[in-house]
Amino acid sequence: MSTLKKFAGQTAIYGISTVASRILNFFLTPIYTRVYAPKVYGIFTEMYSYASILNALLAFGMETTFFRYLNKKEGQKELIYSNTFLVVAFTSTLFLISSLIFIHPIAVWMQDGKDTSLANYTTYIKFFIWILVVDALSVVPFAKVRAEGKPGRYSVIKLINVLTFIGLNLVFIFLIPFLIEHHLIFSQTLASWYRPQWVGYVFISNLISSILTFLLLIPELLQLKLTPNKSLILEMFSYSWPVLIANLSFIINENIDKIFLSQLLPADISNAQVGIYGACSKIAIFLSIFIMAFRLGAEPFFFNHAKSKNSGQTYAIIMNYFVLAISIIFVGIVANIEILKRFIDHHYWVGLDVVPILLFGYVSLGIYMNLSIWYKLSDQTKFGLYISGVGAILTIILNVLFIPKYGYMASAWISLIAYTSMMILSYILGKRNYPIPYDLKRNIAYLILSIVIVWFSFVFFHRNLIIGNGLFIGFGLVILYFERHQIKKILSSL
Repeated sequence: MSTLKKFAGQTAIYGISTVASRILNFFLTPIYTRVYAPKVYGIFTEMYSYASILNALLAFGMETTFFRYLNKKEGQKELIYSNTFLVVAFTSTLFLISSLIFIHPIAVWMQDGKDTSLANYTTYIKFFIWILVVDALSVVPFAKVRAEGKPGRYSVIKLINVLTFIGLNLVFIFLIPFLIEHHLIFSQTLASWYRPQWVGYVFISNLISSILTFLLLIPELLQLKLTPNKSLILEMFSYSWPVLIANLSFIINENIDKIFLSQLLPADISNAQVGIYGACSKIAIFLSIFIMAFRLGAEPFFFNHAKSKNSGQTYAIIMNYFVLAISIIFVGIVANIEILKRFIDHHYWVGLDVVPILLFGYVSLGIYMNLSIWYKLSDQTKFGLYISGVGAILTIILNVLFIPKYGYMASAWISLIAYTSMMILSYILGKRNYPIPYDLKRNIAYLILSIVIVWFSFVFFHRNLIIGNGLFIGFGLVILYFERHQIKKILSSL
């Protein structure tokens, strides 16, 4: 129980900071959806979708590789830290040079008949090139902070990043227009360059906050001893490239639907469709927050306790509680969609039907991320490549086939199909290659019950707030009854 308490404690700290950061960021969504029309918000969504894919590529799977090799090669911490950073620095430099050379054809391809000018797309791409490079160079130092068991430092830096980003957004969107409109201090100077409702200011805010984050990691960067070790780098490459492909496939599953919507739908409606889909998907943020917080605490924990006695039993118990928590959040969000939808402008509500579908996709994704520890611990990362590859292939083929006819509803269902397929495939392969005694019947029972309740709440009772929350409370009482013995043990240990 002490091991689980340590895991819960670290995950709670990561969770609090992640929840705070994401919720603070979430409050920008109603601002964006009121300031920017759906077609402009669609540009925002599209740019960040590309950025997510490129982020995974630049990190090159080195975050997971760093944790694995700290556990695998004890006593070589400095060497592992320096060489994982060198790999990321190399990929980032290569990306920076090549993308700046080809920036014009990239901008032409992205603009392709849309209302936004080529000059604007070129500017947006420049901002994102530098955002991606700075963020990539921060990946390994951040992993070092986590590996050293400093969730407090990690949380503070992340919160500073988010508060800076939010503060600059408010300055560009509200403060500067207010100063200009009321002819206050520096109003004439500001008016000479300020562009009302220009989405580029969001990207500038991101770049500045990323640079500040990088500067806050200088203590970790100063600990680097840049001594390349060819044999170690090659060994890490053999471990990391399947992780890279798996991460890339996961990001593709998460973001390529927005890119396909932009490219496969008619140019006059594509950005608006992407904007509606992107805004409605933000309602699912509370579930993705929990998954991210869990991953931040779980990954280093799983590696650190891989050699512990009964580690498999510990992982199974963690899965039980994870399924319980994620099911409760799933039902709770759907029960309160009528409240949560107020965070986006009413012009975007037409897309609310995607929310429950996307939410259960996140449920499947969270369970898959929990299951995926088996191939990381057993150095069989090729299976991560296979599983995520299957998900990516499904995502790409099905989006190409169905988006032209069904639009963003197709994207939502395809996301669910891909994640659920990955979850099932990971469980089957893990059972054969690295058995962990998961309580399959128990977990499936809670998942099915949560789906049934969500269907009644959203479809049968038409998102009725009172009935939905009544079902939510009933679901909670069912869990309390069947889990009462475990809950008593946890409370007594605390």
